[in-house]
Amino acid sequence: MTPILLAITFLLFVTLSYVSVCAASPFGTCRKCNGFGFHITTDRKGRPKRGKTCRHCKGHGKRIRVGRWLYNRWARIHRAGTR
Repeated sequence: MTPILLAITFLLFVTLSYVSVCAASPFGTCRKCNGFGFHITTDRKGRPKRGKTCRHCKGHGKRIRVGRWLYNRWARIHRAGTR
């Protein structure tokens, strides 16, 4: 198997794996708040306490995956263009 064919096979496998993850679980945990929905700060004694609500996930702790966001955008444009 040539290296180019091996690279194409590997990229195809990675792409199909990511598509299946996006289809099965379109939402992932928020990277900024680690799924808590708020930032963790510390008080003056060093103990953790609840901070502000996360602006990225709006306090839900979940975010839409990039692949699912692209699919939703494509589907919306396709739906609007075929009416």
